[in-house]
Amino acid sequence: MTATHDTVPFAEAIAAFDPVLGLETHVELGTASKMFCGCPTMFGGAANTHVCPVCLGLPGSLPVVNRTAVESTIRMGLALNCRIAEWCRFARKNYFYPDMPKDYQVSQYDEPLCFDGYLDVTVETPDGPREFRVEIERVHMEEDTGKLTHAGGATGRIHGADYSLVDYNRAGIPLIEIVTKPIVGAGALAPQVARAYVTELRDLMRALGVSDVRMEEGSLRCDVNVSLSRPGEPWGTRSETKNVNSLRSVERAVLSEIERQAAVLRDGGRVIQETRHFHEDTGRSTPGRSKEQAEDYRYFPEPDLVPVAPPRDWVEQLRATLPEPPAARRARLRAEWGISDHEFQTLVNAGALDLVEQTIAAGVDSAAARKWWTGELARTANDRGVELAALGVTPQHIKRLEELVGAGSLSDSLARQVLEGIIAGEGDVDEVVASRGLAVVSDDAALLEAIDAALAEQPDVADKIRGGKVQAAGAIVGAVMKATRGQADAAKVRALLLERLGVSE
Repeated sequence: MTATHDTVPFAEAIAAFDPVLGLETHVELGTASKMFCGCPTMFGGAANTHVCPVCLGLPGSLPVVNRTAVESTIRMGLALNCRIAEWCRFARKNYFYPDMPKDYQVSQYDEPLCFDGYLDVTVETPDGPREFRVEIERVHMEEDTGKLTHAGGATGRIHGADYSLVDYNRAGIPLIEIVTKPIVGAGALAPQVARAYVTELRDLMRALGVSDVRMEEGSLRCDVNVSLSRPGEPWGTRSETKNVNSLRSVERAVLSEIERQAAVLRDGGRVIQETRHFHEDTGRSTPGRSKEQAEDYRYFPEPDLVPVAPPRDWVEQLRATLPEPPAARRARLRAEWGISDHEFQTLVNAGALDLVEQTIAAGVDSAAARKWWTGELARTANDRGVELAALGVTPQHIKRLEELVGAGSLSDSLARQVLEGIIAGEGDVDEVVASRGLAVVSDDAALLEAIDAALAEQPDVADKIRGGKVQAAGAIVGAVMKATRGQADAAKVRALLLERLGVSE
């Protein structure tokens, strides 16, 4: 049977099929040098300038294991409740791909450094929070590949490109792969569980300080495996959506693949085991390469590297360096700040937790810190599709704003204009206030002059106020605020106005 399959609405797909997930997350470690050589790992730089004979795989070059990378991997494994191998080794994974300078990748095969762990995640549901335990199959070390750029085409992909360029700067950067065991039983919550897991993993890696986990730069990326089966039947054939690089896209990739596979199975078709490419603009994926047969990578032990056998006392020393788990930290902060689960979740969803904590530590009141980061700044970040930290506003900026607002030198509306200036790159708080002339007009004479001008424009309003309709004062206050470009203190303008007219509240 041949058919052109569309999608099935998610609710219908979940009613008919059970999803099984598998997530393979790649984390680039934040070491100063690469996995097996001394080349720098910094992001960017001219193409093919951060390379040497070792990471280019030139004949006669010999790799040496990066001790910091091993240490970071052990700490990651411990934080993920894994067992740490007493002895393991590297292997060569052989396959041809143009961004692999050696035509093999140094990885770990059947002997990972960390294995049999788990990570608990919480998902919000209409019935309240629900916890899922995602079991970890393995955490193993390998080296990253280079980067291909397909030029001359309209899509940036190899199909339709005139030629391709390869940059080996990324080749050899320490890369950790964290592979889950099959995630079953999530049902309609499968997309949220996938996102919650990658979010928690990102927060954990950030807390450990082993990676900057910037998904937009590729230092954290996820391969999403999805299969469907009818209730009671064996698991179905899985697809693998490669290199998904945002938390939102992880969730959307799971949802869209469930809808796609459900349509194929509904129409009597067969799901093909293949890799797929996720498209941010459409929220859908397209086929990559077929994986109908298990690929033979011809693994064999890497002859140029000695086995890794971490002493138990070293492992325990590393265990003692583990930070407070993100979940425990969130519970502590929520209690310290005395806010509801909903308010706290708003902070988390906005990506503002760290910034709010740092702002409070700088001396800003908890409520004020939350107001700025989850209000105007969160909306701006969302509109621009970036994280809050990328706006260029810092906790020190918020502290200075609050000082000026508290002193009466700025109003909240003026403070928002200051933030606009900081985001636009116009300088710090005081520089933007000075360059934009945003200080509050507090001089009584200047305010009375503006009040008199507004009363002259609206003489009937003065009569209404004197006649007892004090609420009419809003029209004059509004006119003064407009005349002063919002730089007057509205409460002070109102008080001066009523005094001018000989009216009391």
